[in-house]
Amino acid sequence: MNKGNSESFGELKVLLAEKRTSLAVLRTGLALFTIPISVLTILIAASEFYTLNEIFGLFVTLIIICAGLISVGTYLIGRSINKILKIDDRIKRRKEKIAEDTSERQDAD
Repeated sequence: MNKGNSESFGELKVLLAEKRTSLAVLRTGLALFTIPISVLTILIAASEFYTLNEIFGLFVTLIIICAGLISVGTYLIGRSINKILKIDDRIKRRKEKIAEDTSERQDAD
């Protein structure tokens, strides 16, 4: 294996590491997105034990926190999907270049 291929494979490893990181961010975004939905589901299920007038301040605070979590989760999901698509494109181009270099070397031999 020549130095060019070694560098290309090294770059592929870096790209795959970046992709794993983006997938972890995607997973975090999904978790942040689903937590508020779970909390609101529990509140709805337990609504027979309280009235909205009794917990209005808490309810408003909880809705604001849930909206914030949903916003952050949506941002992380969108950003990671965008980054994953870009990384996939870079990986595809790098693999094509490796295949092209390999075929040129075989033709030269």
